[in-house]
Amino acid sequence: MFVSTRRTFLKTAAAGLAAPCAFAQAPKITTTPLGDNLYMLGGAGANVVARTGAEGVVLVDGGLPGNAGALAQAVAVLGHDSPVRTLFNTHWHPEQTGSNEKLGTAGVTIIAHENTRLWLQQNITWPWNGQKFKKLSKIAQPNKTFYDKGSLDSGTQYGYISDAAHTDGDLYVFFLQQNVLAVGDAAYGQGWPVVDWWTGGWIGGIVGGLQRIHSIANPDTKIVPAQGPVLSFTDIAAQVDMYGTIYDRLNQMLNKGRGPSEAVEAKPAKEYEAKMGNPDEFIRRAFESQWAYLSPDA
Repeated sequence: MFVSTRRTFLKTAAAGLAAPCAFAQAPKITTTPLGDNLYMLGGAGANVVARTGAEGVVLVDGGLPGNAGALAQAVAVLGHDSPVRTLFNTHWHPEQTGSNEKLGTAGVTIIAHENTRLWLQQNITWPWNGQKFKKLSKIAQPNKTFYDKGSLDSGTQYGYISDAAHTDGDLYVFFLQQNVLAVGDAAYGQGWPVVDWWTGGWIGGIVGGLQRIHSIANPDTKIVPAQGPVLSFTDIAAQVDMYGTIYDRLNQMLNKGRGPSEAVEAKPAKEYEAKMGNPDEFIRRAFESQWAYLSPDA
């Protein structure tokens, strides 16, 4: 199978990118070592994990489409011109799939959960703000999907986060040798998470997903979220407690017949606001997310 070299990756990553203005600057891509031949790249729209080696480069997520060129250059430097062989999409959002078309055109294996591939085959409009997402071309869609779990020849493991923490297609990638677990938006390193209930995510799934991540990891594991700094085992445990408390409160309000606006007014995350920021949008979406999972059929 043909895979990208530095030249083909840079060429395809640059092709077709429409800058918003003639003076738009490429984003600054930062590099944080995570272990032997393993790095976290920031600045592409979401954290990207890159594993380099003689067998080629493995990427977890690809940033936003407009940042694909800058990301490609950073990856090429890290990989010393080694080909990119594998790209994981931790879910369907543009921050994760922005390099799909360029790398898919170059013949790279794009791995995702089957639900992610299905979402990328259709146009999506979020009902709460009207934001629209166009389906990806065939070449940009994941070309290797799974339902439960899998592994690469290197021993790197990946699996489905079936709790629907962020979407119904979340996955993790566990680099066993370096003890690094990449989890996409199933965990957040800064601010309140986006609850994409339109494509399956929900507040109960946030709690379940964090519990699953905690059970997969060990006390020394570095956990890489899609946004923010690297998290620790202890950080995940604290998030389980926080979101579990919020979920219990929202569930009680749902059972009492309350609505989203009443949930926001009740301030169910009040003790976390100083650290996390204004939770109103998160609380509204989190409350709405319960309807699909907990409300009885009409």
